[in-house]
Amino acid sequence: MQKEKNNWYASWFNTPYYHILYKDRNHREAAFFMKQLTTYLDLKDNDKILDLACGKGRHSKYLFKQGFDVTGIDLSKESIKHAKKYEKPGLHFEVHDMCLPYPDKFDAVLNLFTSFGYFENEIDNLSTIKSIKAELKASGFAVIDFLNVELAIKNLNPFEKKIIGDLTFHIEKYVEDGYIIKNIKFEDQGQKYFYTERVKALKLEDFKKYFKEANVKLNNVFGDYHLNDFDKNTSERLILIFS
Repeated sequence: MQKEKNNWYASWFNTPYYHILYKDRNHREAAFFMKQLTTYLDLKDNDKILDLACGKGRHSKYLFKQGFDVTGIDLSKESIKHAKKYEKPGLHFEVHDMCLPYPDKFDAVLNLFTSFGYFENEIDNLSTIKSIKAELKASGFAVIDFLNVELAIKNLNPFEKKIIGDLTFHIEKYVEDGYIIKNIKFEDQGQKYFYTERVKALKLEDFKKYFKEANVKLNNVFGDYHLNDFDKNTSERLILIFS
């Protein structure tokens, strides 16, 4: 059985199975959120946006269609290879570690769909916040779209079976050592696979500590893609706007 523990995102995100499992993500919802967010941030045509941990470029493509100059970066070589098929002037993709500052300045830096808190080392979370600050223009804003861990843990489904085509994914979820763990087991062509996702159970108070140490200002906090106020008891998301 194949199992990856260290830097699980580097291996899991590069597999075709990751994209098969999550292929039903809501594209209409993503487009709606991008429209809401860019309107709230008052971004103008041709403003520069960095899509941090862009995956295959879903959000980047929506942002480009809205008239922005978009750079998408991700650690997954396979995801960027796919995204590069859609490159054109004003839409660019590159393999890059988001713990390190990207060598350009942007009007907005967006980290979307719970693409934070994966790291083995706590310092990498802070390093990413500092890198985001370094990537912003003086008048720029950054966004982290994270899950509301308090509601997520309350509603955690410990066991789930998901059938997609010929694949059956057996998914186990639990909380351990401050992380939300998701074990994913499946079999394909006689080969057994086992991957583990680990996301640090970061609350609003944890992000405030990062922001203070990174010397960034928290401007607003929303609880869903309609940009309603955050409520730790009921909100699906934790959306942080900072500069």
